[in-house]
Amino acid sequence: MIFAAIPSPTQSQIEIGPLTFHFYALCIIVGIIAALYIGNRRYVALGGKAEVVNDVAIYAVPFGIIGGRLYHVISSPQAYFGENGDPLSALYIWQGGLGIWGAISLGLLGACIGYRRNRSRAEISFASFADALAPGLLVAQGIGRWGNWFNKEIFGRELNAPWALEIPLAYRPIGYTSVETFHPVFLYEFIWCFIAAFILIRVGSRKKFVPGSIFAMYVALYCMGRALIETIRIDEANLILGVRLNVWTSVILLFGSLIYLRQNQLPRDSSVK
Repeated sequence: MIFAAIPSPTQSQIEIGPLTFHFYALCIIVGIIAALYIGNRRYVALGGKAEVVNDVAIYAVPFGIIGGRLYHVISSPQAYFGENGDPLSALYIWQGGLGIWGAISLGLLGACIGYRRNRSRAEISFASFADALAPGLLVAQGIGRWGNWFNKEIFGRELNAPWALEIPLAYRPIGYTSVETFHPVFLYEFIWCFIAAFILIRVGSRKKFVPGSIFAMYVALYCMGRALIETIRIDEANLILGVRLNVWTSVILLFGSLIYLRQNQLPRDSSVK
């Protein structure tokens, strides 16, 4: 018997006059602001100019949002292009559905474009710039997961525990209509993202690494946690050999980042900061 549980929000948006604010979108915006603040402080600490990060964000943020949405729609096309699908809803980002892999891939491309356009003021390599942004990206991802809480999505198998998440009947998947509480997957990922961000900041402040290594560690740490968390989820997903697509993606990127780190080690006698 459960004596306490995490309740689901009673609303996912708020109306102020003629304007409607979706909490999912607000969480994304707060995450972006946090990432810019953390990234700017770290970049300036490396010797960069303060205005560069915000200028690059003009390119990186839109690219990231478009990339995240494209990945989600391409990897889960049934809701948009399948039977009884609604293609127009692919544009409704506020309803949830941003694939982190697409967001990071196109966001990184946008950042690279923006950084090159700031070449006259960007005195640090792009790899070091990416290292500066990495912890903030994890914080942004963690904050963004609270948007899933407001949308009553991204939860896992049945759970009877004080930290279980209550899900209203209308939001429960087929086969779970009689189950009231589930694993709060959004909360697990939020916690893991903040732990990983702390690890990157601590490790990066104590040892010297080849530029780009902190970003590779970011990919490795996030993928490690995401692969495990993904196995708890029960929402519909595309499967490859019976395994969720995002698990495969996480594992592939995890090994790719580890190979990068292995091939870009500093000599053993490198100085410690």
